[in-house]
Amino acid sequence: MVRSKAPAKKQQIDFKKIKRKLGRKLPPPKNATNTEIKSKAIIIPEQSVAAEKTGFATSNKNLTLEELLVRSRHPNAKVRKNALLGIQDLLKSHPVELQSKKYTIIQCLKGRVNDDDKQVRKAFYELFETQIFRVCKQEDIKGLMVSPLMLSIFHAMANSLIDVRLDAFAFLHLVVDYYPPSFSMYPEEILENYKDIIIQSNHFYVQDKTNLKVALSGLSHCLSLLPYDEIHTKSQKKHFQQIETLLAYEQDAAKEGFAHVSVRLKEIVGALINCFQDFIQLLCAPRGLDPQSLIDCVHHILCSICCAIKFSHTQTHTATEEEEVTLMKLDHHISSMLSKKLLASFPLIPKIYLSKRNDESYFILNGVLTEIFLEVSEWSHLPCDLSYRFLEFIENTLLGKIIRSISPPIHEKALLLLVPFVPKLTLRVDRDWRDKLMQAFTITLSDCKPESPLQLACISIVRELIIPNGNILYPNDPTVDNYQLAWVNKLPSLLHQLGDKNPVSTQVVLQLLLDLGRVGFLKNTSPAFEEDVRNFFNPYQGEGDVPGGPFASLPREAQELALSFLYYFTIDHFSSPMLKAIVSCCLYEQLKPAVLYRIVEILHTAYRDGYIQITDHFSFFITLIARFKVVPPEMGIECDERRETTFKALTNLVCSCLSGMGDSSLVLQILEKAFVEQIGKYFILKPALDNGCGILRMICTLDSKPTRLSESSVTTLSEFLPGYLMDIVNCIPEDKEKSSYLYIQTCLYYLVPCFLLFDRSSKLTEEVLKRLRLMVSEYTKAMLESPVWESSRNLLNLIQCIVSVILLMHNDVRVRKIISSFKSEIDLILHSVVTLQSSSMTVEGKHMMKIAGERLRIASNSLVSCTTVTIE
Repeated sequence: MVRSKAPAKKQQIDFKKIKRKLGRKLPPPKNATNTEIKSKAIIIPEQSVAAEKTGFATSNKNLTLEELLVRSRHPNAKVRKNALLGIQDLLKSHPVELQSKKYTIIQCLKGRVNDDDKQVRKAFYELFETQIFRVCKQEDIKGLMVSPLMLSIFHAMANSLIDVRLDAFAFLHLVVDYYPPSFSMYPEEILENYKDIIIQSNHFYVQDKTNLKVALSGLSHCLSLLPYDEIHTKSQKKHFQQIETLLAYEQDAAKEGFAHVSVRLKEIVGALINCFQDFIQLLCAPRGLDPQSLIDCVHHILCSICCAIKFSHTQTHTATEEEEVTLMKLDHHISSMLSKKLLASFPLIPKIYLSKRNDESYFILNGVLTEIFLEVSEWSHLPCDLSYRFLEFIENTLLGKIIRSISPPIHEKALLLLVPFVPKLTLRVDRDWRDKLMQAFTITLSDCKPESPLQLACISIVRELIIPNGNILYPNDPTVDNYQLAWVNKLPSLLHQLGDKNPVSTQVVLQLLLDLGRVGFLKNTSPAFEEDVRNFFNPYQGEGDVPGGPFASLPREAQELALSFLYYFTIDHFSSPMLKAIVSCCLYEQLKPAVLYRIVEILHTAYRDGYIQITDHFSFFITLIARFKVVPPEMGIECDERRETTFKALTNLVCSCLSGMGDSSLVLQILEKAFVEQIGKYFILKPALDNGCGILRMICTLDSKPTRLSESSVTTLSEFLPGYLMDIVNCIPEDKEKSSYLYIQTCLYYLVPCFLLFDRSSKLTEEVLKRLRLMVSEYTKAMLESPVWESSRNLLNLIQCIVSVILLMHNDVRVRKIISSFKSEIDLILHSVVTLQSSSMTVEGKHMMKIAGERLRIASNSLVSCTTVTIE
């Protein structure tokens, strides 16, 4: 048997070796002491003062403005962006926070313009655009707000990241847009940064070229703020005058800040021309880029060059000798670049037809190129063929030959750029081109809408083409005269089309007409010109729904211009139809009294200067007084009082004019027949009492003592005055509750002309009293023969009126002496009244006759014969 092996004994190991994997952390020793301390926080809400936000403005995430401002500097970009969005939400809900803490907000957030994260910069831009700049007034954006922002913007413009730099230019554009003086505060720094970005654009990748549109857009906007013409300079000065004295240094910077930027501008123009060449090459082969973005970049480049050139032409500043040498070199260099690289590319033609918008974009580019040509053509010698290409484009644009694919607003915008250069071009081109341009401008003027800005621009050009310096530009050129008359003949009809809706344009047209009248240019206008002028003044021109002339509804300043023009218009064009139109205007109820008086003064001045015939002038006065509606049916009582006061002042003005027209006896001799006719119409038309009083006052102004009126005129007056005197009593009833003083004074206003006539003609006084007596006798006889209640009532009213008239005459001491000579006529009237008391009248009627008889008897008894005295 095989002996089995005994089991092997286990080897005893004193220290077991543990194999550790590389990089694993060693476990703590078994005898290590655990020093970790654990605790739980005790939260007591009632004692948490930091968490209490009641009364504070918070965002939608319950964060205060201070907390959001702290988070805007957080290292995490997402936290910074959310903080800016939270500030935007808080300011939208609590705008008061912005007014009280705007400077703190600016100081805390200004660094975000240089943030590395694009989303943070976008939120920063939206915050200032929607909640800060848009809400703050312009006065609040200056000073302590602008300066910190501009320093941060300049710092961001030097960032190594191109996206940060472009966003800095976008934010600068936003600041300048809401506060234009910020550009005048830092012109050199801003232009230097623009020059750097434009020069470095050559190193951009092709895909990044279109991103330059942000900077180019801001540059064109900044350069548009340069005071490159007289009008712009005036508006700049007016703007700077509105800035408070607290920031007077900003005014000085604005006025003098542009004095040392000419060198910088010329350098920018050179860089822009090179940049233009790069973009033109890209337009020929877009290489997958957006063509419209490229076109927009070219447009901003051209607009910037145009503004810089305009400023260079008008800028006057003192320069050192070194600066003058530098400027001369730059001028020569830029002039050569403009001719060879910029203007030589005209016209720009799209290589590939994309859409109608593409055609419009190229049309706009060619328009700006043409504007640059017109600006530089004075000091840059261009080839003749190139100049003809530009002139042909201008002519075709004015004629509208290239608008087949161009929308009307785009075409009008191009015309607004080109039309101001027409006067200068007509003086510099040859005769053929001058006639072509004038003909094209004539078509533009006739086609533009009355209310459009182009119409206003064309009116200004008409002035420059006719009287640029107050004198006629082409006095003896028949061809030019035809064009000029065509422009001028359109002006009155344009006034009617403008109406009272466009007061600015209306004033420009009226000022031009006034200036043309002063130099005597309106002599050869067409008959339609005069008709249109009549339609402008006549408020009753329209029939049905057709409105009348707009003169009466224009502002006061425009009306004064129109009346000044009317003075010169009367020199060669005053006629009977024109006189009727002016009278209609004066009789218009809505016409203001001051304008009415001014019309009378203007026409009277024109008469004295020999522009209006004396017969026409008299006809104007008489018609005005006879037909003036003191109480129009559509007006209320308050307006009646105003019209009555107006008519009294008008009557005084007319009488004053009549008294200064020469020998009163001769004037009365001329007007006597017209006066008598108007008095005769009084019985038929029955106008207001004021009209009759006005005619009588005109007669009294020209008459004297003894009267110069003929016997026939005295007879007509004697027929008229009894009815007029009774109308006074009927129209002005005595108010028992008020003092009789006002009643007497009112009556005297209408009675004084009669009293003056009575004083100047005793025959007239006798005839009037006799007619009053005959009227009472006839009614008394009729009443006694057939007593009827209606007849009785009419008789009572008649007798009461006549008695009141005699008593009014009796109450005046001087008139009482005049009628004393004719006491017998008054006694006969008294006898008729007494006779009626015994008739078959009613008790009430008899009582009224008794009272009238007693009043008349007292007056008759006080009359004594005496010599008549003069009434002043």
